[in-house]
Amino acid sequence: MLSESRDGATAVLTLDYPERRNALAMPMRQRLVDALEAIEADRALRAIVITGAGRNFSAGGDISGMDAADLAAGRERFRLTHRLVRLLIKGSKPVIAAVEGWCVGAGLSVAMCCDTVVAAEDARFAAGFGKIGLVADLGLLHTLPARVGQGQARQILLYGEPTDAERAVAIGMADHIVPSGTALETALARAALFHGAAPLPAALTRQYLAAGLDAALDWERDTQSALFLTADHIEGKAAFIAKRAPMFKGV
Repeated sequence: MLSESRDGATAVLTLDYPERRNALAMPMRQRLVDALEAIEADRALRAIVITGAGRNFSAGGDISGMDAADLAAGRERFRLTHRLVRLLIKGSKPVIAAVEGWCVGAGLSVAMCCDTVVAAEDARFAAGFGKIGLVADLGLLHTLPARVGQGQARQILLYGEPTDAERAVAIGMADHIVPSGTALETALARAALFHGAAPLPAALTRQYLAAGLDAALDWERDTQSALFLTADHIEGKAAFIAKRAPMFKGV
């Protein structure tokens, strides 16, 4: 589910779950946490690049695995998930996302945790959490407004419509647009700029810019854990799997 490699002083993490378009299933999240913790402890590494195998970055959460049976189970799910978010945002190494194809839901959340987003021309970004009766998670309610402002964040989060690469760069959701098939190459070139840079200023800058994250994650954990148990979320999952329109009732 996760491939690891190195490019000089850059660690490259590749989301590799092709049958689910690199969905962020819980085992994938655990492997990311394990990898990021090892990278954090390795002083020889100066940057991280995250990309997706095949033609997509990530299709989001693995809906088939969203099966929290009670409030405690929902809250436990976020113990691991928020460890991942904090490692991405508060870790000492700058993180760059190389995005080809779809970057959706939790996949978008991971990309927005990164310092730099390199988008291929075919990249498409969307936050479709509402379509399965949930709010945005993995820190997206913190990271997205910080990138694009409250107004643009409202449009992206409330409507769930796709944003193409050109628009993403124009509003600040992504930082670079490159020809399809070259996002990883460009991301590695950006990461290499940190190889000779002083690591402590980058680490401390990232920690300062993370102010407010913990409060957002606490709200997210409490709210999403409750939403997992609603009839609308159950209906949203069933409709998604059956490829039909959901019938939400607000309960």
